[in-house]
Amino acid sequence: MRRSRSATASSRIAALFCKTMTRRQKKNLRRILLAAALAVAVVLIPAEALPTVWGGESERGLLRLLLFLVPYLIVGWDVLLSAVRNLFRGQLLDEKFLMAISTVGAFALGEFTEGVAVMLLYQVGELFQGIAVGKSRRHIASLMDIRPDTACVLRDGEDVIVSPDEVAVGETIRILAGEKVPLDGVVLSGESSLNTAALTGESLPQHVASGDRVVSGAVNLGGELLVRVESVYAESTVSRILELVENASEKKARVENFITRFAHWYTPVVVGVAVLLGIIPPIFDGNWADWIGRALIFLVVSCPCALVISVPLSFFGGIGGASRRGILIKGAGYMEVLARAHTVVFDKTGTLTHGNFRVTDVSAADGDAPALLALAAAVEAHSNHPIARSVCEACQKTTLFSAEDVCEIAGQGMSAGLNGRRILVGNHRLMEENGISYIPHSGVGTVLYVAADATFLGSILLSDEIKPEAREAVAQLKSCGVRRTVMLTGDRVEIGEAVVREIGVDEAHCGLLPEDKVAKTEEMLTKTPGLVYVGDGINDAPVLSRADVGVAMGALGSDAAIEAADIVLMEDRLSKLPEAIRLSRRTMRIVRQNIVFALGVKGLALLLGALGYANMWGAIFADVGVMVLAILNAMRTMYIGKGKG
Repeated sequence: MRRSRSATASSRIAALFCKTMTRRQKKNLRRILLAAALAVAVVLIPAEALPTVWGGESERGLLRLLLFLVPYLIVGWDVLLSAVRNLFRGQLLDEKFLMAISTVGAFALGEFTEGVAVMLLYQVGELFQGIAVGKSRRHIASLMDIRPDTACVLRDGEDVIVSPDEVAVGETIRILAGEKVPLDGVVLSGESSLNTAALTGESLPQHVASGDRVVSGAVNLGGELLVRVESVYAESTVSRILELVENASEKKARVENFITRFAHWYTPVVVGVAVLLGIIPPIFDGNWADWIGRALIFLVVSCPCALVISVPLSFFGGIGGASRRGILIKGAGYMEVLARAHTVVFDKTGTLTHGNFRVTDVSAADGDAPALLALAAAVEAHSNHPIARSVCEACQKTTLFSAEDVCEIAGQGMSAGLNGRRILVGNHRLMEENGISYIPHSGVGTVLYVAADATFLGSILLSDEIKPEAREAVAQLKSCGVRRTVMLTGDRVEIGEAVVREIGVDEAHCGLLPEDKVAKTEEMLTKTPGLVYVGDGINDAPVLSRADVGVAMGALGSDAAIEAADIVLMEDRLSKLPEAIRLSRRTMRIVRQNIVFALGVKGLALLLGALGYANMWGAIFADVGVMVLAILNAMRTMYIGKGKG
């Protein structure tokens, strides 16, 4: 019974292994198994059992050579053909050339078993590499499931099925239950729940109804929705996410560039050393066979496959694992910088706080608070800032004054013409810049001052709620090794200090204009490496692009965030940031393990091979064995996003 269960488990593992392979990989596996079986059979045949015509040992040796050539050519014909082709193309010094010259040399020296074994295990390593890369690509390609194939658009009262890129802005599309949302838009009618797990990593469905915004790539779980399209497919959320992930591999980390340069110089050097090793010493002692054997062993060991394959594979798997968690990393270089982050700088509004301001007090100089609020709302209605929206929502009047000649003043507020008067709505700097005497509000929160023709009319106090997970996220960052947390805000000092006390941020810089945030970031960059800036991606584009790594959070559907940031957290959750840092550090740890292991084993094997203390089997392990182990280690990064490391 125990043997039966063991056999069943083995068959399941084999079936799972085969399931991950392509048709071509399965064909290569059958070729490897056939060659291995034939090689073992030849090894087991006693020399005396080989038939001869004249009974000479040379005949038996020739026959043994021909027998070993069968499995050798079965498993290695493509490597030999590729090496010959590259020879005529001038591409000599690649791993196929090294494998071909070393195995042919082994046959020339009579080391038939070793020659077949080198080629056999090299193909095993190539198979492992192909499976690993394919598995990683499938993890990345799983994101492609969010790409909608068609869109049902209403034209002339009829449903027309078209490609999403044929739908224009302003058209209405119908989304049935179970269908993917093909384009970004606003719900006109209907009510449903959307599954955004493929975009954000969050399994909790999102409820939408008339007036709510929906983003492409989400899956409609409930009723029918009619949606007005707000952006063409090329500018939709799903298109931008797919482009970001597909291009991530092009932005290499410094360690990847190092490996590329290393392989470029390393291979010619070791081939040159192998040639010298096989020619110069035997001139003095005459032992040509021994030194040529050492040179061949040196060539087998020298192949840098383990480094060249495993390092990019590690980053590729890490990016894929992060993507499954709703963390989109635009390149391996950003993952490398994030892994050594020492300072994290936060924007306040929309990042540490919800950005959902609520009017808590209206103080009018003439006592007419509703009129003051309506006046301010008439001006703020022309802005999409969270504060402006909150003022408009708080205004009870259904019809606002008609403002004209509206001007938004960065970092201060807004100016507009209304009934022949110039209305100013903004912070204390706006009042001071225009020489208006105002009464400071004593409440803690964001204060808007209102003035008309240089006359102070009153103030409006708004409060912003701190995100409940903010304190825990900051604590997790410090447990991850982040030494310094900083908050930058345009709010008053007392507001900034209140947020810092509640969340546990180390320091705050308040009263900053947008250009002041950039200047403060550049100042911190000169003092500390690995600076990460976290913003909501709407108003923080200059700082996001200036930091070592710009992280935009809550960016589902935000074009500005996806464009400006280096890393995009698709959910509005601060806990994703320490998770992104942990993912990056685990990936970098695996990369460093592979580099140290591969260089260490190869360096030792090269030395032992040159001195004659390593045989061809040792060379096989130092090349193919190290490559397989490095690839298996690199494959661990594919599961980091699943909580495995």
